[in-house]
Amino acid sequence: MIQTVHTGDLAPEILGRAKALLYEVFDDMTEEDWEHALGGMHALAWDGDDLVGHASVVQRRILHQGKALRAGYVEAVAVREDKRRQGVAGAMMAELERIIKGAYDVGVLGASDEGAAFYVQRGWRLWQGRTFALTPGGIEATPEEDDCVFVLQGDVALDLAGEITADWRDGDVW
Repeated sequence: MIQTVHTGDLAPEILGRAKALLYEVFDDMTEEDWEHALGGMHALAWDGDDLVGHASVVQRRILHQGKALRAGYVEAVAVREDKRRQGVAGAMMAELERIIKGAYDVGVLGASDEGAAFYVQRGWRLWQGRTFALTPGGIEATPEEDDCVFVLQGDVALDLAGEITADWRDGDVW
């Protein structure tokens, strides 16, 4: 079962379980990564009383072609190892994509090499142009991210070969 709920409506115990799941799944998980997953909508996958998957979408501002777009940014997509390849991630993403299409100009995410094919098969498109971040010191290129940013296009026209700039946050910008 997939439960969709805002961070503000999650009990501290459930948030703690989600955080523990992310630390179990990702060996490079940080507190900043956890913070990035908060403040939006969570898709939680349950197998009875067991939390087996987590994904969230949070609002960010993405600059593209002189406009600040309201972006639904996907974070912290994780499935417990024994539940992978059973449709759990797809079910969570279907919920987040529904939210993105209804509430945002565009969906954006940063994918790992391992996750890229999953997003492509769901209709996400690799950003072809250069990526940047709006930092406290100004706009800075993020060339290490140029091949891992994916977008789910909404009603706003995007030039996938153009430049895209993410708003600033601590930790990984993308």
